[in-house]
Amino acid sequence: MKIAFLIHNAYGIGGTIRATGNLASALAARHDVELVSVYRSADAPKLPVGRRVRLTSLIDIRKDAPGSETDNELQQQPSALLPARERDVKAFTRLADLRVAQYLEATDADVVVATRPGLLVYLTRLATERTYVRIGQEHLIHGGHHPEVRAAQDAAIPLLDALTTVSEADAATHRAMLPEARTHIAALPNGVSAAAVEPSEGSAKLVVAAGRLIPVKRYGLLVDAFAKVVAERPDWRLRIYGRGPERTALRERIDELGLGENIALMGPHSPIETEWAKGSIAAVTSDFESFGMTIVEAMHCGVPVVATDCPQGPREIIEDGVDGLLVRPGDAGAIAEGLLKLIDDEELRRNMGRAARASARRYAPAQIAERFEQIVREVRPELLPEPAGKAAAPAPAPASAALRRTAARLVRPLRRKAAEALRPARPAAAPEEPAPLKPLRPRASARATADGGLAVRLPRAGVTGEQLTLTARLRGTDGTGEGERIELPLTRPATGKGPLTAVLDRAGTPLAEGRWDFFAERADDGKRARVAADLVEQARLLTLPLGLDAGGHVTAWVPYVTAAGSLTLRTWRRPAHAELDAITVGEASLTMTATVHGTAAPLTPASRLVLVSPEDSAYDVDVPLTALGPRQLRCTVPYDLLFARRGTAHDVWRLALRPAPAEPHVPLGRLTGDSVDRKRTDVHPARALGHPVRGTVAVRPVFDPENDLTLDVNDVTQATM
Repeated sequence: MKIAFLIHNAYGIGGTIRATGNLASALAARHDVELVSVYRSADAPKLPVGRRVRLTSLIDIRKDAPGSETDNELQQQPSALLPARERDVKAFTRLADLRVAQYLEATDADVVVATRPGLLVYLTRLATERTYVRIGQEHLIHGGHHPEVRAAQDAAIPLLDALTTVSEADAATHRAMLPEARTHIAALPNGVSAAAVEPSEGSAKLVVAAGRLIPVKRYGLLVDAFAKVVAERPDWRLRIYGRGPERTALRERIDELGLGENIALMGPHSPIETEWAKGSIAAVTSDFESFGMTIVEAMHCGVPVVATDCPQGPREIIEDGVDGLLVRPGDAGAIAEGLLKLIDDEELRRNMGRAARASARRYAPAQIAERFEQIVREVRPELLPEPAGKAAAPAPAPASAALRRTAARLVRPLRRKAAEALRPARPAAAPEEPAPLKPLRPRASARATADGGLAVRLPRAGVTGEQLTLTARLRGTDGTGEGERIELPLTRPATGKGPLTAVLDRAGTPLAEGRWDFFAERADDGKRARVAADLVEQARLLTLPLGLDAGGHVTAWVPYVTAAGSLTLRTWRRPAHAELDAITVGEASLTMTATVHGTAAPLTPASRLVLVSPEDSAYDVDVPLTALGPRQLRCTVPYDLLFARRGTAHDVWRLALRPAPAEPHVPLGRLTGDSVDRKRTDVHPARALGHPVRGTVAVRPVFDPENDLTLDVNDVTQATM
């Protein structure tokens, strides 16, 4: 059976794209499957598509790409067939009308599936004489569309053979709203693949949420709820992943509540599974969820979900009190109560996490593919008959025939040997040339180990050759100097199958501070290539303290994937380091607590915090501190101390510890955890103060590229408040 899925843009990121790709990939194990993207906006899909799925695009809108049709006159005109909400340049145009019509007329598919309202309308208004099965998919809920889009879709549904919704509740709603339609309406949940990551251990004091930052997700409500959590459990943290128009409002609300140390806006992250696995609890606070792919993703990672009991999906996914909790929608107190219930009961949290993993298996793409096949059987049985029973065994052959076959098997090799003896000898064949080595395209996955080291898995695909070496080079060097290059011995599996593996021990490997890039090097032909990374797991770093290497240096390692998709290891190695425990931003001062690690002298009344001048050490500012113990300190920095030393319209003062007058400065920052860029995620508010000469200035604590703390001072005309 050939199945074609019509999708708006398979090259973007979104729940519909992910769900369609998962279903198409699962069906491709048994059928001929084509994913038809109306638009192509990138060179390759951002979300994975199964290798057996054929990907076709109808309109190329890549900038400056050969064959791009961004300047096509029809691409500048709105669709003549679709309602206004669907017919803008970002959605559907006259060119889309034409190309989709041409495709629907020419396709030889047995089943065509439309995945959004505009495509559903196309499917019922174009190529109406064709006999393929027409299936529409509703990925929102009946009441989730603009009225004119809803009206267009309701008019099209009776012309379909089948309509699928992502929940049983929404299927019932569609049947009730369209009582005259003879279309087969059935629930088909989104397929969500099990995560290829280690499940959460449930030990990190972290709540995770993920999705588009839009009003319906109610992340502002989650922030308010977490303020109640922090009042009782100040050592817990919340991370919110995603991008969207609500980010600025969320940032302002976090600053208003003084929760910069407890709530981080992490931005988008793909794959998100590594981030779910870092959490001990997931939170979903939407006003409505048509399905809830994020819920199933978190459950696959062994993370119980606290979700609002909103229409439609959560209550069909979560069994309240067994594999997660359902709480009242729109109620910050109820959300906080649900979170605290799991925070305060570690055993319940872990048990629910295990139950969540088991429950999530219901949504494996292979199972959803079987449900899709059953829908096709119900509307067109001849296309996909029920699986037949085992065929009857053939009757046994007569004994004489069996004897003749046995004799033939015995005589055949004797005849072959006799014929070979009479055949003249052949000249010796020339030795064959060895097959050329394939291009070196290494792709790896990596995982932080329990002691903070690094384990790398290198699948055989893309790394042919017997003399293969995995190396890491310190960025900014040529890799030839001492300490600039290391070699990781690759272990080959005993059976000859499976990936190559390498483990880098943090305590026994004194890596210089910086960024280490990984390469596969092949001595067979001298080729070298950067190692791409599909998956890097950092979950174990969240509960791991700073370490000491064999030389007594303070160390921290964070493996990560670069923007270009390559595997890199960020390392820190220092004789001493002051790790920030907490930051409180007051109206006119900054208060910090920190713990000193490494070789620094014990703290005394003479110890000082130093504001290191951006211009000249003669302008450094010493600030008294309070020693809470030989290794712990608290210090308050009044911002006006900087005013007498202002140099330019924008000054950046680095903060450091001087344990004793003759001691060198000790960096002050945050190296624990999984972050290579604290500036992006650990954000604190600016304070506006009056400068006696420069007027209003803004002061903000900011982490620098080394994850050390600075004070950023701007004239207000240049400051971003």
